[in-house]
Amino acid sequence: MNSPKDTGTPGNEDVQVWILRAPETSRAVSDLTVLDETERRRMAAFAHDRVRALYGFAHVALRTVLSGLTGVAPGDLRFTRAPCPCCAEQHGRPVLTPAPLEFSLSHSRGLVLIGVAPTPIGVDAELLPGPEVVEELTRTLHPAERAEIEAAPQNARRAVFARLWARKEAYLKGLGTGLGRDLDADDVSRAVPGWQLTDLPVGPDHAAAVAVASPVPHGVRIHRTLPTG
Repeated sequence: MNSPKDTGTPGNEDVQVWILRAPETSRAVSDLTVLDETERRRMAAFAHDRVRALYGFAHVALRTVLSGLTGVAPGDLRFTRAPCPCCAEQHGRPVLTPAPLEFSLSHSRGLVLIGVAPTPIGVDAELLPGPEVVEELTRTLHPAERAEIEAAPQNARRAVFARLWARKEAYLKGLGTGLGRDLDADDVSRAVPGWQLTDLPVGPDHAAAVAVASPVPHGVRIHRTLPTG
């Protein structure tokens, strides 16, 4: 598995991930006018301003990244949903219309991830959970994943669980099933056939991963600032 490369400038890798920190207030989010009506309505529905800021920043950032890669103005980008692999309804992974590339968005407690690739991709960021959450959710995982968590020292289990959960969520987002697929169906502690799973460096309070549908390894280029110009 290739290690991600950390840079502030675009590279020639097919897989790119932006790791960003959101502002704490919605007043600090720039150019909310690029959001569509649905995004603005969802943002306004959040009761806490920090959550509104996270949502608004994440979606403005996504539009900024995709605009830089497609040449389409941020406010002119349009999104739809791919068919769900579980039921064929239109609530699978989000896609651009038209779709020259694939993308995924995740945000968690001030951290925003955006992943872009030529094939289906999923990204996920997870805040390290409390011990009671680890104990409850570990029981739902694949036997190999459960064994890895249970073999870890007690003081390391939160981090081990968060790493595996981020990998699983990223993979399920890439598939387009989300949590509609059984959590014990796949072992993401190691390679999943046809997919590349890569852990991302996001600091001690979170775990994060990117999953890309590909039979061959790709380099992962990491950016920590948004494109400009």
